[in-house]
Amino acid sequence: MTESLKRKSPKDAHPSTVATNKTVSETLRFEDQRDFTDARRGLIGTIPHGLIKDDHGNTVWDLREYDFLLGAEVPETVNPSLWRQAQLNMIHGLFAVTDRVYQIRGYDLANMTIIEGDNGLIIFDALTTTQAASAAIELYYQHRPKRPIVAVIYSHSHIDHYGGVKGIISQEDVDSGRVEVIAPHGFMEAVGDEGVHSSNASSRRAQYQFGVALKRGPRGQVDAGLGKNVSRGTFSLIAPTQLIIDDTETLVIDGVEMLFQMAPESEAPAEMHMYLPQFKVLNLAENAVHNLHNLLPLRGTVVRDSRLWSRYIDKAIELYGETCEILIGQHHWPIWGRKEIIRFLEGQRDLYKHIHDQTLRLMNHGLKPTETAEKIAYPPGLQQEWGLREYYGTIRHNTKAISQRYLGWYDGNPANLNPLPQDEAAKRMVRYMGGADKLLAQARDDFDAGEFRWVAQVASQLVFAEPDNEEARFLAADAFEQLGYQTESATWRNAYLFGAQELREGILNLGQRPRLGPDLMEAIGIETLFDYLAIRLNPQKAGDREFRSIWRFTGSDDRIALTLRNQTLTYREAHEDGASIAEVELDRKTFANLVIGDHDLDALITSGELKVEGDKSSITDLFHMLDSFEYMFNIVTPRAG
Repeated sequence: MTESLKRKSPKDAHPSTVATNKTVSETLRFEDQRDFTDARRGLIGTIPHGLIKDDHGNTVWDLREYDFLLGAEVPETVNPSLWRQAQLNMIHGLFAVTDRVYQIRGYDLANMTIIEGDNGLIIFDALTTTQAASAAIELYYQHRPKRPIVAVIYSHSHIDHYGGVKGIISQEDVDSGRVEVIAPHGFMEAVGDEGVHSSNASSRRAQYQFGVALKRGPRGQVDAGLGKNVSRGTFSLIAPTQLIIDDTETLVIDGVEMLFQMAPESEAPAEMHMYLPQFKVLNLAENAVHNLHNLLPLRGTVVRDSRLWSRYIDKAIELYGETCEILIGQHHWPIWGRKEIIRFLEGQRDLYKHIHDQTLRLMNHGLKPTETAEKIAYPPGLQQEWGLREYYGTIRHNTKAISQRYLGWYDGNPANLNPLPQDEAAKRMVRYMGGADKLLAQARDDFDAGEFRWVAQVASQLVFAEPDNEEARFLAADAFEQLGYQTESATWRNAYLFGAQELREGILNLGQRPRLGPDLMEAIGIETLFDYLAIRLNPQKAGDREFRSIWRFTGSDDRIALTLRNQTLTYREAHEDGASIAEVELDRKTFANLVIGDHDLDALITSGELKVEGDKSSITDLFHMLDSFEYMFNIVTPRAG
């Protein structure tokens, strides 16, 4: 191996990493194998090798990539607790939960729950992609009678729970009334907010969270905490036909009584729990699964309310705890037995509340977010609970999220009120430290001493000050890597190792992979489309232009007045007497594709798919003012220029 390749390759575990991971193996109760027993219980059949391909032969899902986890000793480069979770998430197949209730686990990040009604099937969550969902339902049909799907229920508004819906039903099924689609109130608004407005940035950051381009292996991606990873394939969406609105509601679907408990602003802006009294099965969606969850995922989103999250879990105990015998979630494996369920849920409830309350306590003592994160830990009674470990969220970044929710980004120190941008500050910081050579020499000494958190900080400063400094990039990468090897969190590990990979090899050319698929854009509200159009407006390109246009949509009563003024686009419902310089008519689907940049405006005008009355140039000028977003933007290195 050449010296260059050697420096770019993953490294061995540093002695301090070996020692850190050894302490974990000696501290937690690895002899407790109940989770493995529960995860395998009820197994009926599997997809061979966990291999799913699309119609063109492209691989969508392949668990063979993770064969290194099977029966192997824990490597020095993986936290032993995370290794255990990664092995549990390898257990896959169709599982019988109880009579008439089944789950398909291990073929996507999330689970598909199948309830056998009197005449057909009720599907709770549809995985991420159509290919994964189709393979999952086919596995079910291989072992159970092939009955029609009569209802699909979305537990919440994250794509790994609805994106595969067209792999199991069609829009025609819904339009004809053969299939109901049920979701919590606010579902479509939440999908629009999280799936459209910040989608480019969050999708890029999600590469770090899930380690999508990392090699699978002991020195690469081993897990995602909630499951192995997100399936590759086609995203889809069918809008709900019925919403659950009240705090608690009861529906009878195909002879099965279902009790719904709304849980908005918990793990998702729109989320709900479900209880099946006939089967004594309680499903808490993603609010109580086998790990500590995120209050603010690394990909970014609106901060979640841990106080409400805790309350919803407690309310579920109050409502259903006396009768439930099985607890399931839309990730991981079930828990059987009322006593174990209550113990598990009380631990989840208490930990989310503990993190919330202690963050606020320390905040009110004047501690800053970074200081708070250093001081809050597990209550002694919860530290040994496997189902509360930090495989997905962590106490440290959850406390910072709570601080952000209550007080925002500013820590109160005026020095941080208007700091220099990172690259400019880094150049000055390196100069203050005595220059690159001195910084690197000291940082290498600290690396040898195992001070990886500090080395990551200072080496990153040098990377932003001198982007072409290979020594700085490689040292920062080495520090990231050791931090990744040590952490229990799959998302932190993936982020550290992905950052190390980009520092060593540069940014991969993954092309444009927007999550704004046609189904999403067709299903969301017209307001979200105009919001996204406004987000794309470049003020420098707009200059001092001002005008108002009217937008009409064929087959709809929607009539929107769009105004450009003060380098800003605003919109409202149009009134007949409103003046405008142009009126535009097109169908909603064409508008959606135009907004996300999939259609060419001039071509639409030429074909007649978009008609303009009045000043046509104002509309063409408007679309020339819009930015297109680069997907693979810089994260661990400064932006060019």
